[in-house]
Amino acid sequence: MVGHGQMRTNKNEQGNEQRVASLADAQGGGPAVLRTLLGAQLRRLRADRGISREEAGYQIRASDSKMSRLERGRVGFKERDVADLLTIYGVHDDAERAALLELARRANEPVWWQSYSDIVPSWFEVYVGLEDGASRIRTYEVQFVPGLLQTEEYARAVTVLGHQAAAPEEVDRRVALRLTRQNVLERDDAPHYWAVVDEAALRRPLGGPKVMRAQLTRLIEATSMPNVTLQVVPFERGGHAAAGGQFSILRFAEPDMPDVVYMEQLTSAVYLDKREDVDRYLAVMEQLCVEAEQPVKTTERLHNMIKAL
Repeated sequence: MVGHGQMRTNKNEQGNEQRVASLADAQGGGPAVLRTLLGAQLRRLRADRGISREEAGYQIRASDSKMSRLERGRVGFKERDVADLLTIYGVHDDAERAALLELARRANEPVWWQSYSDIVPSWFEVYVGLEDGASRIRTYEVQFVPGLLQTEEYARAVTVLGHQAAAPEEVDRRVALRLTRQNVLERDDAPHYWAVVDEAALRRPLGGPKVMRAQLTRLIEATSMPNVTLQVVPFERGGHAAAGGQFSILRFAEPDMPDVVYMEQLTSAVYLDKREDVDRYLAVMEQLCVEAEQPVKTTERLHNMIKAL
């Protein structure tokens, strides 16, 4: 007969094996995704031991604010700090430690957008990394055509509008960054990209009629991609669910990685991953999809817009 203590031990061992297997499966994620995943794992381990963030930070000579950024995956990890935290949290299983330390190593690998670090603020660099590692991206835009679907000339017009004092070379690099980000939609493991765009964004004549005609044509072409869904919210629908403005929801293949809601502001961004917050935005996104033109009707509307230019 197996005692209750043995049953608990077996369950703990099974849970540990499942966590190790999950961490091993996550090795293919991008560095930003791996940082977020590792931070979430460390936060869970700390909470399970009843250790405060301040206490943990003191042990590795890190401030409370730095510990907060670490646990949210907003900064890189030193392997020594991760090893020390695992010891503090009572993680002595060799396989679990090895998996988490490997996660830390992978999370610190160089990424292609580092060459743009002089023009990409840290708060947006996080988004680029999450976008690069997402399996599903849903976005609502009210001001501009979504960045992943912009033509070069439209992207240039948007960039000049937002950086009027920038030198031409800087504008070129910002445009190049945006166009390079679009490669995510062409990969073999490309995410499903679902964009809902307010008609106002498509009627705003950025760059002039020629630029807008090419941009609308690009959107029509994008609708033929198997991993892209596009819907337009027409003027005649009046007010709609997303009264608070633009936002994106990112989902990831890694089972332990939470969905992330991203909202960009003028000089910063908000990232939400609490389940209740994400659920609220998912509900708004679903309502937007109901209120918007269906994809086939969206394509017809885009053709009509081109004719009107």
